[in-house]
Amino acid sequence: MGGVESHLYQLSQRLIQREHKVIIITHSYGNRTGVRYLTNGLKVYYVPHMILYSEASMPTFYGFFPIFRNIVKREKIDIVHGHQAFSALCHEAILHSRTMGMKACFTDHSLFGFADASSIFMNKMLKFTLSDLDHVICVSHTSKENTVLRAALNPQMVSVIPNAVVASQFKPDPGAQDPNFITIVVASRLVYRKGLDLLVAAIPRICQMHPKVKFIIGGDGPKRIDLEQMREKYLLHDRIELLGAVMHHEVRNVLTKGHIFLNTSLTEAFCIGIVEAACCGLLVVSTKVGGVPEVLPKHMIIFAKPEEDDLVNAVARAIEMIRLKEVIPIKFHDEIKEMYSWVNVAERTEKVYDTIWQMRIPPLMERLRRYYGCGVWAGKIFCILVAIDYLVWKFLEWIFPEQDIEIASAFPYQKYKKMCQMADKEVVNE
Repeated sequence: MGGVESHLYQLSQRLIQREHKVIIITHSYGNRTGVRYLTNGLKVYYVPHMILYSEASMPTFYGFFPIFRNIVKREKIDIVHGHQAFSALCHEAILHSRTMGMKACFTDHSLFGFADASSIFMNKMLKFTLSDLDHVICVSHTSKENTVLRAALNPQMVSVIPNAVVASQFKPDPGAQDPNFITIVVASRLVYRKGLDLLVAAIPRICQMHPKVKFIIGGDGPKRIDLEQMREKYLLHDRIELLGAVMHHEVRNVLTKGHIFLNTSLTEAFCIGIVEAACCGLLVVSTKVGGVPEVLPKHMIIFAKPEEDDLVNAVARAIEMIRLKEVIPIKFHDEIKEMYSWVNVAERTEKVYDTIWQMRIPPLMERLRRYYGCGVWAGKIFCILVAIDYLVWKFLEWIFPEQDIEIASAFPYQKYKKMCQMADKEVVNE
């Protein structure tokens, strides 16, 4: 599970504890379709969707509208909160919700460039989505600057709310470390954006320079084959352990085996992984990109340029600090516990919801005026898309009247909470 999924789950749990009703709508994952309940009655709708690449669903434009309308009416939703600029489902949900006259906001978890074809296309799509939106949340100040420039937004409608960590789930365990080796842990999706090419080039040099160093690499992706080939070429089977995909509840057990956490990302808005690693007491070595410099205090992290030589030197400095016992894991854990809290993130997000709840809902002509300003040709295309979306909504209102949609029963959270407290008391008494 990646950072965005973790953010969604933890934020939803804290909002439920603050007595809000929260549901998540996402695409299906393999055979996981339909409706599932998670902890504290968090309801997740897994909508059947065709997957194009790397768990990204195919854009449907209006194909998602009927089921989306049915869900939000059935659940009596007031605010739609979209996450991640690469999610077609997110863009469509925000478009449809605004057509239906609902409040909407968006959280951006990524950084984009401005020059390559992919970034140009995504930036134009983001401008389309954010042209008619109540508020935008970014996870770092660097991410805010990037989003404001890409979507030509008023900075006053963009807030910065960072990610967080559940400190109690990431406690240090010095006994789990191998006393004969200094262990470097890498835990991320094995994709180009995470700097796997840089990692593949640096590991053989680090192993050659430091015979008492070994690597544990958790995660899966298309770049795994490069790591396996590198391990074969340099005969490093005894010093590089590839774990494959790691379940989120097992991440802490992987992190506590290490002394150093290595992050080689080429672009990163926040990187929740380095916070979890520091919370487990690991010294972090990371490329100095995006919002990473904002995340941890200087004594917890060593920065490197996204270059092979500088990365190798940074790891060497970290290894020397570990040998000199300059890192105190429990101190790192206590500091992170005070710095990051999902309760604080939920409170700040709630303030955003309160703010947008006071805003008026713009009429169709006002929405079209906003979209028309997105570009000479793009503006006209966007206006056509929005006009068709409005007609589709009116058609759905006629063929599937709102009064015919059955309202879903609310999860009895207070009753569930009392039952859990009673069960805990019984366990204590036993």
